[in-house]
Amino acid sequence: MVQYMTVSPKAIFPPRKRRPSAGAFIPPNFADQKLVQSLLLLSQEISSIQPFQFLLRRTSLSIIRKTKLLSILFEELLRNPILIFSPTLLCFEEMYILLQRIRTLIEDCSNGSNMWLLMQIDSVANGFHELTVELSTLLDIFPLNEVDLSEDVQELVVLIRRQCSLVKPDLDPGDSSLRREVLTMLDRIKREIVPDQPKLAEIFQRVGLQTAARCTEEIDSLEEEVQNQGDEKSKSEVIALIGLVRYAKCVLYGASGPDSESQRSTSKDMTAEAATNIPPDFRCPISLDLMRDPVVVATGQTYDRESIALWIESGHNTCPKTGQNLAHTSLIPNRALKNLISMWCREQKIPFELTETSHKSNGVSIPNKAAVEATRMTVSFLVNQLSGSQSTEAANGVVYELRALAKTNSDSRGFIAEAGAIPLLVRYLGSDVGSELPNLQVNAVTTILNLSILEANKTNVMETDGALNGIIEVLRSGATWEAKGNAAATIFSLSGVHSYRKRLGRKNRVIKGLVDLAQLGPNSSKRDALVAILTLASDRDTVGRLIEAGVVEIVAGVLDSLPEEAVTILEVVVKKGGLAAIAAVYNKIKKLAVLLREGSETSRESAAATLVTICRKGGSEMVAELAAMPGIERIIWELMGSGTVRARRKAATLLRILRRWAAGLDPSPILERPNTTVSGTSATTVM
Repeated sequence: MVQYMTVSPKAIFPPRKRRPSAGAFIPPNFADQKLVQSLLLLSQEISSIQPFQFLLRRTSLSIIRKTKLLSILFEELLRNPILIFSPTLLCFEEMYILLQRIRTLIEDCSNGSNMWLLMQIDSVANGFHELTVELSTLLDIFPLNEVDLSEDVQELVVLIRRQCSLVKPDLDPGDSSLRREVLTMLDRIKREIVPDQPKLAEIFQRVGLQTAARCTEEIDSLEEEVQNQGDEKSKSEVIALIGLVRYAKCVLYGASGPDSESQRSTSKDMTAEAATNIPPDFRCPISLDLMRDPVVVATGQTYDRESIALWIESGHNTCPKTGQNLAHTSLIPNRALKNLISMWCREQKIPFELTETSHKSNGVSIPNKAAVEATRMTVSFLVNQLSGSQSTEAANGVVYELRALAKTNSDSRGFIAEAGAIPLLVRYLGSDVGSELPNLQVNAVTTILNLSILEANKTNVMETDGALNGIIEVLRSGATWEAKGNAAATIFSLSGVHSYRKRLGRKNRVIKGLVDLAQLGPNSSKRDALVAILTLASDRDTVGRLIEAGVVEIVAGVLDSLPEEAVTILEVVVKKGGLAAIAAVYNKIKKLAVLLREGSETSRESAAATLVTICRKGGSEMVAELAAMPGIERIIWELMGSGTVRARRKAATLLRILRRWAAGLDPSPILERPNTTVSGTSATTVM
């Protein structure tokens, strides 16, 4: 008889969302012996799984034991091959489907959330019972007398049949009691009653969440569970559990270190290699992260829904990338791009979740009262911990928890600021902290960045003594590139308020810090700096300071590595910077012309717009430089045929400028025409 090695369910089943595979419910099209062999392998796989350790232990043990006994029947059939008649074949096909369903249910329970399993304990136990009843039915119709089996195996089949028929729905009283206790605790939290810590510890021990790492895994599982729920009530219940687990993790097991958390986050979202190789068109121009729900705004630019919605909700009426006013604020789903991103994620083995099922609804944070109060209690606990005297190592753990919490939703950001965390975080921005514990400086500035996403918190940050100077210090002399990049991202976030944008643009230390980072940092940090520069450049007074700081040369230097960001900045600077900017960019005209042919859709559009401005304001010398490039008219023609609406319009204007120059006329009077097509040597306007 085969010896089985008992293993953990998580070792057998890779983590996945709770969706049964299509093959689990389709009868296999196998020959006789191959079908029996598949049944044996499937039963052995189920038999090698450990029973659940904390919930439904007796139920899982019972069905695993029965499956192990069944494997002996299949072994016997393989040792003594026989011709399987139609009734037996049908029974075996149904048996294969049933075992697949058993495997799927065990997999779901093993890889899912313990807390959500506890909430669904009655229905899950009934599911196991129904599978056992179906197994009993299949064994009843199994033609035992028509199959040549040994006497021992025949008796075994009869035994399994009897066991299945005697089974009744059986839920461990301890599981039911535990469920009631969790619901009671959630109800007390809803009424703003802080949980009794010994009772909280007892519940989390019984449910199998005995360490900070297990609580972190549980939060991940619950966040995936939100995606699986189709109705708002169930989503709300899961979100309440997330709040409870996050609170318990901090109170019972202390703030976890950032190293393990960072590794977990990286492995969950994407591999490090894939993260650095995201195609530029798949990144949101605002967050620079992989877009999960790309949408198109009125200017034709594409952003991730969450980022652009937050931008618009903050009071902006312009396109962040082009600076143009938005004719309307409707967000149109870019389904074609979403499909491409989804396909790329599957190839890279990166989870691709849609943000339509986010915890937010119409920009409003978590609606569940228990979740809101649990979050408030968690924030209060962490801020109290941070305000006490403690080592930098201990502070680092607390700050990291605040960083993670500030990333989740608007409620958390509001609670953290209201609790007075920002002045406490400022203490960890200095260079002394950066030299002693670089991670603490990174976590502090990143927490402030996450808090600043909430519009009300921008004022809190700007008005807190030392906060802005601390952010600028990290930007200029942060201990790591990550710290500098996140400081630049904070500058970008704060500059979303017009008055703050002008104030930040007047600070030479901000301009110098961003320009230096754009020149010297790695690509990820350069992007943060370039996005902040682009936002500040929307203020005409700031453009002069940027030009004096050498922004044109720096940006031109990254045209090859970061073309979209670089060319967009050039477009804005050239448009608002006057002759000084035009002169500075003279030697880069040919690079821009190359982008017309080889760049992405967005960079081609910005390159065309930049060249139009250069040629208009720079005079004949600039036009001559462009005209000297071999095949330039052909490149412009191609853009007129395949570019965006704005790119085609700019290309048509550029072509008219070149032809006017070739005819010996001044190119500067050329004005753009709406929707132009060019035929032969004349341009015709399409109404």
